Amino acid sequence: MRAAKAITVFLLLVTLHYALRPLLGWRAPMDFLVIAVLLTAVRVRPGTAAVIGFISGIAADALTPESFGSSALAFTAVAYLASWLKAVFFADNFALNGIFFFLGKWGADLVIVLTERQLKGFELLQQVLLWSPLSALVTAFAGLVLLVLLRPLLDEPATS
Repeated sequence: MRAAKAITVFLLLVTLHYALRPLLGWRAPMDFLVIAVLLTAVRVRPGTAAVIGFISGIAADALTPESFGSSALAFTAVAYLASWLKAVFFADNFALNGIFFFLGKWGADLVIVLTERQLKGFELLQQVLLWSPLSALVTAFAGLVLLVLLRPLLDEPATS
């Protein structure tokens, strides 16, 4: 039952990523795919998290063939680290969850931007120091809202 709930939440977030995000058209968009990967990664072992991150990254890369592999590398690393550090960061603390989402999104953006090698000079600095943190902030806010809304699906039932 727990796995079915986790899969449902993951698929809901992936659907939001590809359905709602393009409609918003923001320069610093929220990234539901990163939220989905992070929420899943903290509930599985590091190897499984890396596979989930890799598959999600390949799916994202399929839409950008000129930089194929960047998202796969980024999501694999972020998912693995999230799973490995889950005991430290993914407590039931609202502020820590916000920081967790922010750092996960910003870290993924940094890996993607640096491995794509399409931006140089001022454009690279602007992306890394302005747009990526803004996107990470929006993603962290969306992640916290979704965490509150999806809490009944994400919480594990208490055992006696």
